[in-house]
Amino acid sequence: MKATIRKMGNSQGVLIPKPILAQLGLEDEVEMEIENDTLVIRRPRNKARQGWAEAARAIAEAGDDALVLGDFPNADDENLQW
Repeated sequence: MKATIRKMGNSQGVLIPKPILAQLGLEDEVEMEIENDTLVIRRPRNKARQGWAEAARAIAEAGDDALVLGDFPNADDENLQW
């Protein structure tokens, strides 16, 4: 399919037909990058650490959040002067 590059304000753009957006599941936001002289448009990937808070909460609720090495004091801490 060919598309025309059009002036859009101070930029230029290509209109993507609604059926193509629907087929690809693209909605409000996309990621764009250049790969080997090709413009690639794809659904946004998950943000870094997305869902970590919920996963940590679920682990804690399951009681599976014990320290791997256990709790250990530093040797000779009682001799320190503050």
